[in-house]
Amino acid sequence: MTLDPRTPDTARNASPGTDGGGSPAPAPAPAPAGTGSSEPSPAGSALPGAPPHGGRLVDRLVPADQRDEMLRWAAGLRRVVVDAQAAADLELIAVGAYSPLTGFMDRDDYESVLESLTLDSGWTWTLPVTLNVDPEEARQVREGETVALAAPDGTLLALLDVEDRFRINKGREAAKVYGTQDPGHPGVHALYRRGGAALGGPVRLLQRPPSVHRSRILDPAAVRAEIQRRGWRTVVGFQTRNPLHRAHEYLQKCALELYDGLLLHPLVGPTKDDDVPAGVRIDTYDAVLAGYYPGERVLLSLFPAAMRYAGPREAVFHAICRQNYGCTHFIVGRSHAGVGDFYGPYDAWRLFEQLPRGGRGLAVEPLFFEDAFYCRACGGMATARTCPHPENLRVSLSGTEVRRMLAAGRPLPPEFTRPEVGTILLEHARAAAARGGWGGPPAPAG
Repeated sequence: MTLDPRTPDTARNASPGTDGGGSPAPAPAPAPAGTGSSEPSPAGSALPGAPPHGGRLVDRLVPADQRDEMLRWAAGLRRVVVDAQAAADLELIAVGAYSPLTGFMDRDDYESVLESLTLDSGWTWTLPVTLNVDPEEARQVREGETVALAAPDGTLLALLDVEDRFRINKGREAAKVYGTQDPGHPGVHALYRRGGAALGGPVRLLQRPPSVHRSRILDPAAVRAEIQRRGWRTVVGFQTRNPLHRAHEYLQKCALELYDGLLLHPLVGPTKDDDVPAGVRIDTYDAVLAGYYPGERVLLSLFPAAMRYAGPREAVFHAICRQNYGCTHFIVGRSHAGVGDFYGPYDAWRLFEQLPRGGRGLAVEPLFFEDAFYCRACGGMATARTCPHPENLRVSLSGTEVRRMLAAGRPLPPEFTRPEVGTILLEHARAAAARGGWGGPPAPAG
């Protein structure tokens, strides 16, 4: 995977302060206008790292000293049950990872994202973030009403000040966002299972969705504080939903030769059933970081988002989110956020090149990498740009090959993955097989 030699814009290292969401008294209160940010304000203390998208780091968390009273009030409101994707989005809106969004999109933002890759305010944005509900349920809710958002088990999560209700044409959204209406695409399949209407408006988070990984999830403000503590001026973000293999390690260390720090930010929200479970992946990250990385140069934090598998649009979305965590740069590999053969290997790169920089565009700088492999003749990791040797001397396994080897109880070659990682994946494969089946890891370079 080859590094694009563009240099960082050092002017992006200072930014305005945070947007305090606050909490009104426990009664319906006038909601902020819209779910996207308006003009950024220069007020507030400077934040380390890249400026938040929209100019301010959104904060829609109900303060701890108001939470009990707000929960009591919310218990008497109309209740809307959210699915796993919406619950993940809800938390990330509230902590500012989706800045400048302050809530679920209204019709204007939704339509603008589908057609123009921007919010209605003009800020670059590539994926819909909607609260999907059944159309009949949407008809029963009044605009101007505050509703309680609950998990399927009844746990109250948040308040939504409803500003808009609108129907969703799922086929149109699938074609615009995923580039296909094929239900065999996992993102399209998930969309078709969601409600056909949406409620839009600002949210206030009462309590976070449960997660067994909670202690390892840092909010954007906490990541920025750690960046500041470590004195990093440039930070490279790395997104993955896979175990960490030698190709990932190679490109991350290429970036560390040029920039101050690495935010290893694996996604641990809802994914496909055949993706490696988050707990297993976390074990691989810990093993590799402990043995092969300088600890003071790498920060591991988990990203609790749902995976959409939306290819180019999701690649940009991932970059915007990491900008909100303070990253000045973001690694974009071939087929980033893709699945199967639905996207070309360089589609995400082309979309990044088409989008505006600065102003209401991206402040984070993409770093483009080719696929990496171990070359037996070179005696090390390389890419097609640096290795002259033929394919038969290159060690690079497909996801299918990895599954086959692990299912057969065969260790993965050390040229492909560190022995510690291979052992963890082999143990997982054996345990899963004993339970009656194993999905195996997806393609390793994503």
